[in-house]
Amino acid sequence: MSNAKPRLRFAPSPTGYLHIGGVRTALFNWLWARKTGGTFVLRIEDTDQERSTPENEAVILRELRWLGLEWDEGPEVGGAHGPYRQMERLALYGEFADQLVERGAAYRCTCTKEELDAQREALKARDAKAVFRYPGTCRDHKGPKPDRPWVLRLKAPTSGAVTYEDLVFGEVTTPNSAQQDAVLVRADGVPLYNFGAVVDDITMGITLVARGRDHMVNTPIQILLYEALGRTPPRFAHLPMMLAPDGTKLSKRHGAVSVGEYRDKGIAPAALLNYLVRFGWSFGDQEVFSVAQLVDAFDWARCGKGDGKFDAKKLAAIAFEHLKRPELTSLEAYADTVAPFLEKRGLPGVDRGLLLAAIPHVRERAQTLVDAAEGLDFLFRERPVYDEKAVKKFLVPEKASHLGALREVIASSPDFTRAGLEAHVVAWLGSRSLELKDVAQPVRVGLTGRSVSPGVFEVLELLGRDRSLDRLDHALSLLAAAGGA
Repeated sequence: MSNAKPRLRFAPSPTGYLHIGGVRTALFNWLWARKTGGTFVLRIEDTDQERSTPENEAVILRELRWLGLEWDEGPEVGGAHGPYRQMERLALYGEFADQLVERGAAYRCTCTKEELDAQREALKARDAKAVFRYPGTCRDHKGPKPDRPWVLRLKAPTSGAVTYEDLVFGEVTTPNSAQQDAVLVRADGVPLYNFGAVVDDITMGITLVARGRDHMVNTPIQILLYEALGRTPPRFAHLPMMLAPDGTKLSKRHGAVSVGEYRDKGIAPAALLNYLVRFGWSFGDQEVFSVAQLVDAFDWARCGKGDGKFDAKKLAAIAFEHLKRPELTSLEAYADTVAPFLEKRGLPGVDRGLLLAAIPHVRERAQTLVDAAEGLDFLFRERPVYDEKAVKKFLVPEKASHLGALREVIASSPDFTRAGLEAHVVAWLGSRSLELKDVAQPVRVGLTGRSVSPGVFEVLELLGRDRSLDRLDHALSLLAAAGGA
């Protein structure tokens, strides 16, 4: 690799949601830019005008920011190589198209769709298995621009080969005989993918193009365009594919594939990145990484060639590890990421101090941020939402006969901390020849509204004396209604 700071890019099309396969590509580019002190460029390839929308672009920007994949140049950030939307760069493509024609590397083709369709049908009639290739009708056209609609075609060489060194797949050679005179620019002046990408990568100074291996078919054409324009091609790194469990292309029919769906499921952004990086990269036996560790460890030499299959259970396990380990998700970060899920439950602007104190009591069990918000819910309401089954099972005479007495013991505790409460209550239980298990569930249901929660003494400490006693009094009223007091 050159000693110059690399410039890498991610160039999504705003034709729909941000696919997790695209995120994997963005991540590899971002990691290398961050590791090397290089530049990560975001470019919007919006030439599909029928499907590209500003709304889709806004979603892409939002999801990348949620993931923490901030870009150094691009939309809403700016930079010296803009504009960063292709439809704002049409004049630039026209200039480069003229250069190709002047160099004899491309030509203006006036063949109509109807003419080409007729030739295609005639070939099919002669040989049903034959693959139609443009016959070069306008290949020798020279002179001024035609006075009727035309497209720009590459004058593909008919001999020789394109060879390049891929950072993942090694040396790759493609004979030029495999190419045809591909359309580079449509009649309306809008570039097709290969030409637009090359012009943009040249003018934006991109030094390394990292993308899925499905783009390897495009690389020879792009290298031919670089050479035709007298430019040095960037380095290329093609990444193995992310496949569905059945080995097919990963799509919506296999489950969630958009970033937004995983955000809504309560997967932390760092956990999603951690999982996605393993599609094409490994670091010994280590499975779980912080983002900082990924930046430090990432290297193209550790990228593999084998495609990977998406495993929802593996993602869930990694997501749980990220929430569970304080070194991966700090208390402050946990609070920031769980707050929106509490808000979805009708709990906006919760007490930050209480939230930070409560998180350690749920993080060992909460598999997702949705689980965490559900587990924290009871703390931030005036009274909890009572689970009807739990009330009918535990706030009944045969289970809660000691609840009134225990309420008074709790009220009289001189030290309303977990340790102080436990010592005070355990002493009382001993004097009655009782154990905590004999009284815990009615108290738990009274305090939290549910039969599963953090420890009773932890809950009491978190709620505080006044809120705890208010809830126990309400539980006693429910018990009385059930005929137990």
